[in-house]
Amino acid sequence: MVKSSKSCLTTLLLLLMGALLALPAVAQETLDHHLLDDLLRQYNHQGQVDYAGLKQEETQLDAYLDALAEIDPLSLAGDEQFVFYINAYNAWTIKLILTEYPGVESIKDYGSLFKSPWKKKFVNIKGKMVTLDHIEHDILRPQFRDPRVHFAINCAAKSCPPLYREAFVGKRLNTQLDDAAMRFVNDGRFNRLEGNTLYVSSIFKWFKEDFNGDIVGFFEEYALPELKEAISASRQHLKVKYLDYDWSLNGK
Repeated sequence: MVKSSKSCLTTLLLLLMGALLALPAVAQETLDHHLLDDLLRQYNHQGQVDYAGLKQEETQLDAYLDALAEIDPLSLAGDEQFVFYINAYNAWTIKLILTEYPGVESIKDYGSLFKSPWKKKFVNIKGKMVTLDHIEHDILRPQFRDPRVHFAINCAAKSCPPLYREAFVGKRLNTQLDDAAMRFVNDGRFNRLEGNTLYVSSIFKWFKEDFNGDIVGFFEEYALPELKEAISASRQHLKVKYLDYDWSLNGK
């Protein structure tokens, strides 16, 4: 009887150990983005990027990109994974510009008649070369389903939402996304209300479904009080028109 009990206990322990070993690895809690953060704070002035300064610090950018390439995004928890892809998109876009800088006037210079720069496989994610389009349209938009991401990623163009002033971090992601959306919505360079017409960035046309088709509602959520009141007062007769997009480089 005692021998039988010990045998059962041993079997139970072995089964328990097997179950524990079969569990997925615990996701990393945080990710260090200080190398990118330092560069953004020094060479990004309200969305105007000092590419000449960044060119001199390209080794630091490369070190950051090398560090990202060593990380398996699937090992990261929700917000940390979201942050990983946002920062990767922005950092690799900067790297793309620096490859030909200063002989570049637009990110579109890196494309061709048959292939856009967003379809170039140059982004290293855990040893796999992917495109910027892959990050944006196959990961960020469908997986995280947060329209504020459009104001967090930067395409190096003047009409693109300004490159954020710091690296995104998991513990402050929601606050940073709110801030990025609010800054863009209330910036007269990109959106403005004239009478009963709300002129908005073409981003809201290209990705209308990401805003649930309610662009005005999104503006009411993130507009500062004066603009919000004006939009609400005109809402019944409000028309939305889309502004042309300036693809020239967002450099100083």
